[in-house]
Amino acid sequence: MKKLLLLALLTMMGAWLPVHAAETEKEQPAATEDNYAYYGFEPEIVTNYISNRKKLGFVRISVELMVKNPDDLLEIQHHDPLLRSAIVEILGNQTEDKVKSLTGREEIRKECFDTVNRLLQQETGKELVVNLLFTSYLYD
Repeated sequence: MKKLLLLALLTMMGAWLPVHAAETEKEQPAATEDNYAYYGFEPEIVTNYISNRKKLGFVRISVELMVKNPDDLLEIQHHDPLLRSAIVEILGNQTEDKVKSLTGREEIRKECFDTVNRLLQQETGKELVVNLLFTSYLYD
């Protein structure tokens, strides 16, 4: 009887150990995985652009900066005013046709991305931003 109970206990332990080991591995992120984080400019960026009409044109965008390391968010937050100013300047120098076209919007996004990384390189010594996303893009 004791041998039967011991055998049943060992069988249950044997079935439990691999499951427990697999759960432990899932809980710990692998060291090689990237742990991306996002920084959003608050409030949204609103500025005028060069309009073909007598009425002023404006654009309102939400910008998210994607970084590979969440620790870099503090650096980006520290330089938020510099980065915001650069994006506002880029948008303000665009023509109405470029602001309102899909290809123009992508060109503006790339220009903002390059400028943000160039400024961060100057200020921190490294390019922190992996991608720049327009999560909202409204114009008139």
